[in-house]
Amino acid sequence: MIPAITTVLSEQNDKTAIAQAFSKAAARYDQHAAFQRDVGLQLLDKLPQKLDGWRILDLGCGTGYCSQVLQARGANVVCVDLSLAMLQQAHQRCGHERMRYLQADGEALPFSSAEFDAVFSSLALQWCDNLASPLTEIYRVLKPGGQAYLSTLLEGSLIELQQSWLKVDSYQHVNRFMTINQVKIALAQAGYQKIHLDLPSITVWYETAFSLMRDLKGIGANHVPGRAQGLTRRHTLAQVEQAYQLFRNHQGLLPATYQVCLGVLHR
Repeated sequence: MIPAITTVLSEQNDKTAIAQAFSKAAARYDQHAAFQRDVGLQLLDKLPQKLDGWRILDLGCGTGYCSQVLQARGANVVCVDLSLAMLQQAHQRCGHERMRYLQADGEALPFSSAEFDAVFSSLALQWCDNLASPLTEIYRVLKPGGQAYLSTLLEGSLIELQQSWLKVDSYQHVNRFMTINQVKIALAQAGYQKIHLDLPSITVWYETAFSLMRDLKGIGANHVPGRAQGLTRRHTLAQVEQAYQLFRNHQGLLPATYQVCLGVLHR
């Protein structure tokens, strides 16, 4: 373990399987994370270009791509992730200057109240069972007048892959995502008064369905509750590939559609 990384994750934490999936993917994550970087950059555009003196929590920092941008803008960044291996990658990317790294759970943040000027979290909150829980924790650790910059995925994301799998078997192969109404309810429960949400639909194009599934595995987003255990047989993947062809466009490409929620929340 890198001494610069502190672990404050309970041994009883119920997200062990999620952390393990992302840890396995950490070394190759950046090769498969073009969509994640795109969303992260859209969210970063909502922050000021100059962040000198700001203390910012990057919750679900992954390999530190966005953390490095925040650091370059002058912020003091605390990187938090469930995965130790992801934090190690972030440490290699960003180093020590104005950086701190903690392995922790967003639903039980190990910080005092009113500690941060801003919280940044891109495409991490969808892994929480109850969105109101991390939103409440984020509200707690923000200073009065502070802002949270958050992105998450909504219902309808990866709909083409979901529908293709349904033609093959009855197992759940694609994670379920919250509706926008569920997100709004969670925000209200957490106490936010001023909220601005953008809801872009983003399509990523692939030559094959297998390429999409390889990217999902490559970023560690292959932990799906209720999914069949064990290796997926080659002929099963071929069936999914065949079913996915119904979505091919006139240029011969296959879509992977994501419904994204970008939020700026004021404490």
